[in-house]
Amino acid sequence: MRNQTAVTTFLLWGFSSFPDLKGLLFVVIFFSHMTILLANGSIMVAIKLSRSLHTPMYFFLCGLSLSETCATVVILPRMLVDLVSESNIISLPECATQMFFFFALAANNCFIMAAMSYDRYTAIHNPLNYHMLITGKICCQLMTASFVAGFLISLGIVLTAFSLPFCGSKIIHHFFCDISPVVLLACDYTFFHEMVIFVLSALVLMGSFILIMVSYIFIVSVVVKMPSAKGRSKAFSTCSSHLTVVSIHYGFACSVYLKPKNSASFREDMLMAVTYTVLTPLLNPIVYSLRNREMQTALRKVISRANSLISLPQRINSK
Repeated sequence: MRNQTAVTTFLLWGFSSFPDLKGLLFVVIFFSHMTILLANGSIMVAIKLSRSLHTPMYFFLCGLSLSETCATVVILPRMLVDLVSESNIISLPECATQMFFFFALAANNCFIMAAMSYDRYTAIHNPLNYHMLITGKICCQLMTASFVAGFLISLGIVLTAFSLPFCGSKIIHHFFCDISPVVLLACDYTFFHEMVIFVLSALVLMGSFILIMVSYIFIVSVVVKMPSAKGRSKAFSTCSSHLTVVSIHYGFACSVYLKPKNSASFREDMLMAVTYTVLTPLLNPIVYSLRNREMQTALRKVISRANSLISLPQRINSK
């Protein structure tokens, strides 16, 4: 029987397993974080300032960029502090809060991508009535539903995990309060708790993924019936960025959260989680900007305006 002394703090062991790599990891993660903030911020500003991007597709992209930026802010600043700190202690309330917001925003990303796939299906299947079917009100409702569903499911996961008493070891073998390494420290973690967490996680990942796949099955069925090769190519090109982002996101997320867990796999899981939390939000804006001419044009305008603002004091002084 394990020690029943109540645990009020945890130790994020995280990168203590890689002491020789801490300096390199700090530099890589710091610049990755800055790039994520700059890239996603640029996309949001470009969509806001360019009237040609005031469409449902870019509304959802703006929401996805905001959600991913917030998710990285929940994890990466604390990770950077722990890389240069000797004491990686986190209190139980801080751990629960970090877990809640990370999972809420991650779930929100999944539901937004499902909404984006429905938007693409409607645009291809019924282009003449598209703007009557996907109105601004519908977009706001879908975005709100994504946030509400994400936060409610995350609340269920966190309440399940932190309703358990913690005893024994205080060491979380991860760089943030992820669900698997946390619940394994609980005293009375049973098959019932495991199934509740698994079902809620699967509801987010597999539920949204099924919606996306159903949308794309209908999209393909419509596109293959188009008589024009040019029309088919244009239809598929409008979906290519979204499909790329979906593949990256769900590939990493499923490998981290849906495979069986054991303490021996934490080192591998942690490295995969680094990829998921850093690489995914870093690649998404790159994919959308590289594969989309409208976004490239809007970003060039944003950069041009920024350069004008930066050079304005110099022009004033020269006069």
